[in-house]
Amino acid sequence: MTGASGDRVVHLHATTDAAEAGAQAQVAGWVPSAMNGIAVDSTVVFAGTRQIYGRPDRLPVDETHPLRPPDPNGVSKMAGEAYHLLYHRIHGLAASSLRLTNTYGPGMRIKDARQNFMGLWLRRLLEGAPLEVWGGEQRRDLAFVDDVVEAFLLAAITKEAEGRAFNIGGAPSLTLLELARRMVAVNGGGRFEVKPFPSEMRRIDIGDYEADDALFRRTTGWA
Repeated sequence: MTGASGDRVVHLHATTDAAEAGAQAQVAGWVPSAMNGIAVDSTVVFAGTRQIYGRPDRLPVDETHPLRPPDPNGVSKMAGEAYHLLYHRIHGLAASSLRLTNTYGPGMRIKDARQNFMGLWLRRLLEGAPLEVWGGEQRRDLAFVDDVVEAFLLAAITKEAEGRAFNIGGAPSLTLLELARRMVAVNGGGRFEVKPFPSEMRRIDIGDYEADDALFRRTTGWA
């Protein structure tokens, strides 16, 4: 990652496979190395994740909620965010972090669920195969990619955002069952099957989530 003097940089480093996330535990190596290529008068916005909160104590979740990442990816992202904010405090780098929720839209990966379960659901709808809904009562909020892009741009040009971490939410939350019904309806057909949540995945599932992103909206004017 490089950034010349005065550049604005969005740091999107991530894995597309939770099984590879263990490698991201070496964040102590790759983040400082990446940051060394950034001019100190650049602006950097880090793509964080709501996963760092783990299973919420309350809804909606604001930035004061305890951080309890449930998996290696969450731990890595938490460390990456901490490094960016550390560089702000020590070196004066204009860095901030956006804790993203589920993001969807054009260009999303649909061949599997490595980035987002919605991608796989879309593929199955297109192929005429049933959606697999695990559990179904979990609540999620969803952010459209254009809105997320606008959030990154606003964070990069807003002085008051420097040195801070913000939630980025989306539309009002809904259950996975509600989402499956809406996707089938929009598609004009299709079906879904409700299945028990796999026990091996339940240990890292965060349950319900809805972001409180009022702080970012007040700070940047994001609407």
